[in-house]
Amino acid sequence: MNNTAGRLYLIPLVALVFACAPVSKMTEIPLPAAGEMWRYPDARFSDVVWDYHGTAVADPYAWLEDPDAPETVAWVAAQNRLTRDYLESIPARDKFEARLTELWNYARYGVPSRHGEWYYYSKNDGLQNQSVLYRARTLGDQPEVVLDPNTFSEDGTVALAGLSYSHDGRYLAYGTAEGGSDWRVFRVRDLTTGADLEDEIRWMKFGGLAWQRDNSGFYYTRFPEQAGDMTVDQTINSKVFWHTLGTPQSEDKEVYQHLEHPEYGYSPFMTEDGQYLGIYVWHGTDDRNGLVIRPAEGADLFTTLFDVGEAEFQPIGNLGSTFYMKTNLDAPKGRIFSLDVDKPERDNWLPLVAETDDALSSAGLIGGKLVLQYMHNANEQLKVFGLDGMLVRDVSLPSLGQVGGWWGREAAGEDEMFFSFTSFLYPSAILRHDLSSGETSQVWASGIDFDPGAFETRQIWYPSKDGTQVSMFITHRKGLVMDGSNPTILYGYGGFNIPILPSFSIHRLAWMEQGGVYAVANLRGGSEYGEEWHQAGMLGNKQNVFDDFIAAAEWLIENSYTSTPRLAIDGASNGGLLVATCLVQRPDLFGAALPRVPVIDMLRYHMFTAGRYWTGEYGNAEEDPEHFIFMKAYSPLHNVQAGVTYPPTLITTADTDDRVVSMHAKKFAATLQANDTGKNPLLIRIETKAGHGAGKPTSKQIAEQADLYGFLFKALGVEID
Repeated sequence: MNNTAGRLYLIPLVALVFACAPVSKMTEIPLPAAGEMWRYPDARFSDVVWDYHGTAVADPYAWLEDPDAPETVAWVAAQNRLTRDYLESIPARDKFEARLTELWNYARYGVPSRHGEWYYYSKNDGLQNQSVLYRARTLGDQPEVVLDPNTFSEDGTVALAGLSYSHDGRYLAYGTAEGGSDWRVFRVRDLTTGADLEDEIRWMKFGGLAWQRDNSGFYYTRFPEQAGDMTVDQTINSKVFWHTLGTPQSEDKEVYQHLEHPEYGYSPFMTEDGQYLGIYVWHGTDDRNGLVIRPAEGADLFTTLFDVGEAEFQPIGNLGSTFYMKTNLDAPKGRIFSLDVDKPERDNWLPLVAETDDALSSAGLIGGKLVLQYMHNANEQLKVFGLDGMLVRDVSLPSLGQVGGWWGREAAGEDEMFFSFTSFLYPSAILRHDLSSGETSQVWASGIDFDPGAFETRQIWYPSKDGTQVSMFITHRKGLVMDGSNPTILYGYGGFNIPILPSFSIHRLAWMEQGGVYAVANLRGGSEYGEEWHQAGMLGNKQNVFDDFIAAAEWLIENSYTSTPRLAIDGASNGGLLVATCLVQRPDLFGAALPRVPVIDMLRYHMFTAGRYWTGEYGNAEEDPEHFIFMKAYSPLHNVQAGVTYPPTLITTADTDDRVVSMHAKKFAATLQANDTGKNPLLIRIETKAGHGAGKPTSKQIAEQADLYGFLFKALGVEID
C-alpha cells in the first residue's frame, strides 16, 4: 500500500465473545489420498457478532486477530505443516526453485546519486539476500562498500530502509527495518571515517528526514513511543522533530503538528539550496495533501501554502523563492505551475505546462529544466521542458516500458540525470541522460542470460462489464498456439492511484520458459489514465475494479489464450483483495488463485496498524452506513458461500506483516476451509520474519516463488519440463 496519514482506533460497537480454553497443539492433518476430500486443522467457530448500524455481522474467527494467542499459534503451526507437506509433494516445486536460483544469480544495480565527491549506488551480485550500498569517485572506478546489510543479521531479514545524505555528503542517516516491518530505526554514519555516531532515532514510520545545510542536525517524523503488540499499534499523533547531531533523541524538540488532526502524517524536506524547510502534510492515502513552508533559518512560524483535502500539490524544486509545483487541481491528469512563496496568492500563480491527454506521473527540476514523466497507454515517456514551459525534447528510451526512480540536481549547469528503465522483456538497466546535449547512454545493464527475442508482448484493449475499455499486456513465448491450453497468470492491482506498468521480473521469465502466459490488466483504481481512472475504482466504485479483472479473464478465455482449468489469478496487498473478491464472486471462472498478503476483512481493516490510512480509498464501514453497504457487498470474508467448490487457492501472509496484518489471510483461510466442499486444496502459507514484502531477503523470495509456481503447475494440471 501507499503510506500516508492518520487513523483513529475505532472500538467495535457490540461484541459477544464466548471464550474457551486455548488450544496448545493440534492434531496433524494428513494429505488426502486420491479421491478423498481435503481436511484442515480445526478452527473454533466462536459466537462473536458485531453491530453495524443495526445489522448484526458474525465474525466466528475473530480470535485469529490475536497473533500471539496460544490457540492462534497452534492453528498457524498446523496450517503451515499441512501446506508444507503439500508443496513438498509437488515435483515441479523443487525444479522451479533450482531454475529460479540460476536465473536470479545476476547483478542488479540501483540508480546512482552524487553527494560531495562521491557517487553512491546499490548493487546486488546476484544471490545476496540484501543489496549493498557502494560508492566511487567516478562510476567507472572500483567501488568501496559503504553499508552491507547482509552483515546486519545472519538470515538477511534486517534490511536497509531509507537513506538521507547531508548536503555536503559528509553524513548519511540510514534506516533499518527488521523482519519486513514498516518501523524504522535510523543511525548516522560519518562518511569520512566510516564510523557510526551514537545518534539513534526510533519510532519512525511513513515519514521522512531532512538535513540542515550546516550539518548541525536534521528534521524527522516520528510517532509516540510504542509498546506491546506492534501489529495493533495506534500510529496517530505523528510529529515533526528537530534532532541536534550528537545528542540523545530524548532531547529532540517538537517542530510541527496539527493538534486538531492527530491522524495527519508529515514528510519534512529541505530545499536543495538550503533556503527553505517544507513539510508535506497528508491524510491517509488521499493524494490531496497540504504543504507548509518556512525559511530554514531565522523563523519558527510556517506559512501554509495548501490545506489538506483540496488537490495534490507536489513541490518538484525551487530556484530561490520560486517553487515549481505538480498538481491535479482542475487537471485530473496533472499539470505544472510555479509560485513565489513570498507572494503565494493564487492570482500570482504562473501556469507552465498544461494538462494533456496523458497522465503526468512524476516531475522534477534538474539542471534548470523541467523533467516530466508521462504515462501514455500505460507506457511511460520522459520529456524535457524549459522553465518557460516550452518543450525542449523527448528523451529517447530503449523501448516501450517503465521509467524507474531518477536523480539529478536542480541548479542550471547540473546536466547529469540518472534513471532506470525496464519492460516485460527488458531487465532493469541504469541510464544517464545529458540535459545539455540530449544524449542518453547506458551506465549498467543487467547481466541475465536470456534471449528476449524468444518472447513477445502485446497490448490489447477489452470491454469491461459497463463497456469501459481497459488495457492489458500479454507476454509469452513466440509461436504460442491459441488452443486454450496455455497455463496463464492474470495479475492485477487496481487501487490507491498506483499504476501497474511494464516491468521485468525474473520469476515471470521462469514461468514463461515453461510455456506460461503472463497477463497484466490496467484496472480502474490505478493512475494509468489519470485521477478520474483512479476515482472510478475507489470507495463506492470499487466493484468496477473486480468487474475489470473478471472481464480480462473472460477475454483471455474467449480468445483461446487459456481456459478456466488453466487460468490462475494473482495479486498482492490491495491486489490480494482483488484476487480474493474475484475468487468469491466467480469461483467458476478460475483454475487457481494466489491472494498474497491480502486485505480481506473490509469491515475491520481500519482497526489494525496501517489500515487507518486507507479509509479514503476503501471507506469506513463502522462510521458510515452507506460505506457499510457497499463494503460488505464485496468484502471477501463476508461473501464466502457454504457448499461452493472454490478453485485451488494458496493464500500467503507473514506473521510480522505490520502493513496488512496476517489476521486477514488467517480469517479468510479458516472461512474458506469451513465452507468449501473439500474437493480442492485451500491452503495458507504463513511466513516468519518477513513482512509485507519490502526488504525480503533473496533466499525467501526464491523459496516463496518456487512454492507459488509449484502450486500453480499442480493446480492447473501442467507438467514441468
